[in-house]
Amino acid sequence: MSEVETNGGNRLTASREFVLATGNEGKLKELRALLADVDVSVRSQKEFAVPDAIEDGLSFVENALIKARHASRLTGLPALADDSGLAVDALGGAPGIYSARYALNEVGAPAGDAANNAKLLATLAAMPADTSRRAQFVCVLAFVRHADDPLPIICQALWAGEITHQPSGEQGFGYDPVFYLADEGMTSAELPRERKAALSHRGQALQQLRARWNETGL
Repeated sequence: MSEVETNGGNRLTASREFVLATGNEGKLKELRALLADVDVSVRSQKEFAVPDAIEDGLSFVENALIKARHASRLTGLPALADDSGLAVDALGGAPGIYSARYALNEVGAPAGDAANNAKLLATLAAMPADTSRRAQFVCVLAFVRHADDPLPIICQALWAGEITHQPSGEQGFGYDPVFYLADEGMTSAELPRERKAALSHRGQALQQLRARWNETGL
């Protein structure tokens, strides 16, 4: 395939359309913004009525691959999947891969961001006052050229911070309002969008992916 030079210097093959394997609107919006200067057509799996994959892996890497292969198989397009979450030291890395499902509603379905944050804060509040509140956001990106790609591109990154005692900020999604960054003096939900893109786990992982695309092509 022929190659093109993107505005950001990434060299991508002429087949420049892929599907984002997520139904999470926050992730979709953030990933599209981070890829805005790359000459690709980013499609949501919702455009193809792709149902959510069954995430039964035991790690971020496994679940990212499950989602990428699932979306690629049902759309016939290359696929990019994000599996990310929050790992709190005092909770042994929980909620981890279950971050989106940390709090469940009365029928056992995910209860949403506010409920997840409330459960996390309540859990830490019940622990001794000197308990560490250190935590890391984790992001794994998996890119497959086709559903059975034997050499998927895997990129991963961590973003260190600590858990606040109460939510603060209106930007972002997920655990952003309770993830405090000492060097910035604010939570992730208070960061300007451009600053978050430069610092975040997802931004770091995507920069790695862009470098790999530059080396190998889309």
